[in-house]
Amino acid sequence: MGEKIKKFRKDKEISLKELSKNSGVKEDLIKDIEDGEIIPSLAPLIKISRSLGIRLGTLLDDTIEEGPVIVREGKAGKVIHFSGQEDETSESHLDFYSLAAGKVDRHMEPFIVQVEPHHDKFKLSSHEGEEFIYVLKGEIEILYGKEKYHLKEGDSIYYDSIVPHHLHTRGDKPAKILAVVYTPF
Repeated sequence: MGEKIKKFRKDKEISLKELSKNSGVKEDLIKDIEDGEIIPSLAPLIKISRSLGIRLGTLLDDTIEEGPVIVREGKAGKVIHFSGQEDETSESHLDFYSLAAGKVDRHMEPFIVQVEPHHDKFKLSSHEGEEFIYVLKGEIEILYGKEKYHLKEGDSIYYDSIVPHHLHTRGDKPAKILAVVYTPF
């Protein structure tokens, strides 16, 4: 993913400094992402992709499909790791399995997400768009603005992602969710 960011940035003749200024993402963080040094949260990737004039999915995809994209059970796309916490970390607590990799011109990003328990510090993230979460297994907690929501298997939540939010497991057991993220282009 970092290599793609660097390629798009260089193809558009945008310096790290310019991309940082335009996206609101720290220059050092962009460099670390481009160099594969860290696993970012989703928020800076959305800001970077918008600033580069590309869809988030363009950074996540390997191939392009012209027709409908079908994902068979157990065959979800490659794993995309996100920290789900501070911007800079070398650990993943959210493993995203793409359910639409390669679908051109999509406006939604559907994922199966394995949520691993962690007790590290985190910060709320915010980005334009909307998110839908359905709990497939386990329990999660969502901090949304000043509110806290506890969701169990079979529960769902739909929210505006411009409101600062964070998702993590509740307790010490992993959880699995269906997440659909919409980011306007």
